Amino acid sequence: MQIYSSKEIKNIALLGNDGSGKTTLTEALLFESGQIKRRGRITQQNTVSDYFPVEQEYGYSVFSTVFHVEWKGKKLNIIDCPGSDDFVGAALTAMNVTDTVVMLINGRFGAEVGTQNHFRYTEKLSKPAIFLINQLDDEKCDYDAILEELQTIYGTKCVPVQYPIKTGPDFNSLIDVILMKKLTWGPDGGSPTIEDIPAEEQEKAQMMHKTLVEAAAENDEGLMEKFFETEQLTEDEMREGIRKGMVTRSIFPVFCVCAGKNMGVGRLMEFLGNVVPHVDEMPTVHNTRGVEVPLTDDAPTSIYFFKTGIEPHIGEVQYFKVMSGVLKEGMDLTNADRGSKERLAQIFVCSGANREKVTELHAGDIGCCVKLKDVRTGNTLNDKDCDNRFNFIKYPNPKYTRAIKATNEGDTEKMMAALIRMQQEDPTWMVEQSKELRQTLVHGQGEFHLRTLKWRIENIDKIPVTFYQQRIPYRETITKAARADYRHKKQSGGAGQFGEVHLIVEPYSEGMPDPVSYNFNGQEIRVTMKGKEEVTLDWGGKLVFINSVVGGAIDTRFMPAIMKGIMSRLEQGPLTGSAACNVRVVVYDGKMHPVDSNELSFMLAARQAFSEAFKNAGPKILEPIYDVEVFVPSDKMGDVMSDLQGRRGMIIGMSSENGYEKIQAKVPLNEMSTYSTSLSSLSGGRASFIMKFASYELVPNDIQQQLIAEHAKEEEE
Repeated sequence: MQIYSSKEIKNIALLGNDGSGKTTLTEALLFESGQIKRRGRITQQNTVSDYFPVEQEYGYSVFSTVFHVEWKGKKLNIIDCPGSDDFVGAALTAMNVTDTVVMLINGRFGAEVGTQNHFRYTEKLSKPAIFLINQLDDEKCDYDAILEELQTIYGTKCVPVQYPIKTGPDFNSLIDVILMKKLTWGPDGGSPTIEDIPAEEQEKAQMMHKTLVEAAAENDEGLMEKFFETEQLTEDEMREGIRKGMVTRSIFPVFCVCAGKNMGVGRLMEFLGNVVPHVDEMPTVHNTRGVEVPLTDDAPTSIYFFKTGIEPHIGEVQYFKVMSGVLKEGMDLTNADRGSKERLAQIFVCSGANREKVTELHAGDIGCCVKLKDVRTGNTLNDKDCDNRFNFIKYPNPKYTRAIKATNEGDTEKMMAALIRMQQEDPTWMVEQSKELRQTLVHGQGEFHLRTLKWRIENIDKIPVTFYQQRIPYRETITKAARADYRHKKQSGGAGQFGEVHLIVEPYSEGMPDPVSYNFNGQEIRVTMKGKEEVTLDWGGKLVFINSVVGGAIDTRFMPAIMKGIMSRLEQGPLTGSAACNVRVVVYDGKMHPVDSNELSFMLAARQAFSEAFKNAGPKILEPIYDVEVFVPSDKMGDVMSDLQGRRGMIIGMSSENGYEKIQAKVPLNEMSTYSTSLSSLSGGRASFIMKFASYELVPNDIQQQLIAEHAKEEEE
């Protein structure tokens, strides 16, 4: 294979909603470039993308597929991404390591929720974008309506480069307003017949051509001057203006294809090869120290590993981008994240499961290697005299959680190893061993996402596993002051155990003044501060511990043991066994024995006294509340709002955003466990949501009583 320089490489992410035809387009692009001799079909399970068994089993993309095409002295690295919002991690990774995004749109449905989500990410990452309307042969395709919708949502920056003369089953021709020609295909697609534009289309074509010329001229002063003088630009000048406009996101070209019939794909590839920016024309990437890393061949070599694939009979396949310098086979590099040395004995370029060995790759190029000893997703390898690290991919918060356990307890260790390995493949699969909840949790982006993880473990690793409901990390607190005392006394021959603790508990809030005195049933208890300790609790909130013991009733050396007893009860609160927080404890009196008192006695006495006082201090259960944003089509808004309210959600805002309605709500975590599935069902898969932790709030009384009763039953069992 030819070696390409940075000025000959283009990196492109292929995005689109489920069903928009990305895998079919991938086959057509590879076929047009001569990379494959025959186009595969999803139904026959022989496509370059979607080659993993789980993808063939379920019939949808799970992982991104890296492939390349060579076209007229250019190398196009293209990453085909899953369309489902459940697998957004793959799309985000691809957008971060590529330079241009092609957003495929289903000609039947127009801009769907996936389009909206992906476009928001292109905005955050400042990536050039192309809209590609596919499936023009669908009987319900309405090109003009889709173009109007795109321009309504994304503005007049959406400029058509082509338009179909007609859509539906008889679709076979386009008007190309760069070439100002009519392109017509036979039943098998392929190379078109190029003709003059028919008279009846001249006016529409001229109008669109003028709009495109004007949009291209706006991005270059020289082109703008020429446009004012002549109102015309040459084809090369238009390409130059469009390229500059794409880099600054001032123009989003709109293309048309029918990938299933291979119509328009060759013309798309010409545009990708001629107009899309090269890697050296894009903004420079910064390393973790904020230093620019020049994307040039003469810089020290740095490569960033953005994806790990696990393939049968091969094991780990590591995908990387050359961030600077030239990578040559046999190089010895240092892992900046792990400190280990790594020799890259062989390097490859890839097209799905097919790999082609190469001797070197230049800055900006994408490749892969196998059988590295100590490389993980997100690691950077550097040549000598270079210490770059990169951390530019930010993944969304998880939206769906399940507890997991191996059906056979003896498989637990193997299950954990499989989970950790799979997190390398998809960082949005997150594994957590929760000490607080006493569960192993897997977090993901939705039900499909975790169902796929389960399929992989059971079918590839042959480990049967069970999903079950996660416990909710409730918190316990108190609403008023209370006091209690407890004497621990035990005599069993020899030295005994004795410790007595008198204490007061009350709610704590940040900044409240130190206590001076308390009054219980007419008895005043004055506080004489001997010591104060504030503990920030691992699970959130604080414990403030005050020693107010006078007259030597309890020796100071026993205070750490008293504190330890209180902490042990905070970790498992008296009401439901949930962690307690935001409590102030004042130890004001007690008794000790000159022989029998020891740390254990005071720890047990403090634990019991704290538990009794806590129960008398108006104890309340707090539940985690999440901020939820739902993006939903306007016709489904009423159903979605009713569902949120049925989940004890509080609607706090509504607005329109890019053609979709946005609902903002606060919802208890306990009510969100099935939300991903319900929202998909309510909206026909056209809505999406994001969620993040907001605060802890009091649970309603009826739910509190229910939780206490359930805990008591568990304790009894």
